[in-house]
Amino acid sequence: MGGISIWQLLIVAVIVILLFGTKKLRTLGTDLGSAVKGFKKAVSEENNETTAKTDSLEDNSAPANVEKTAADKEKDRA
Repeated sequence: MGGISIWQLLIVAVIVILLFGTKKLRTLGTDLGSAVKGFKKAVSEENNETTAKTDSLEDNSAPANVEKTAADKEKDRA
């Protein structure tokens, strides 16, 4: 009463195959798979770029601190 049975799913699948045909469904599946693959690639590249930017910001902050301490040492000497 509450869920969809296997027989109902099979009937829907047969109707969809009759309406669209196997060639059209195969093409649709291939297109959908390549779209998902491209999306995953774009997300992983975005994560890599974000990580690289974070790493470069951390690397740039260290020399700035060193310069400040060197400047402070020069002020102490003067």
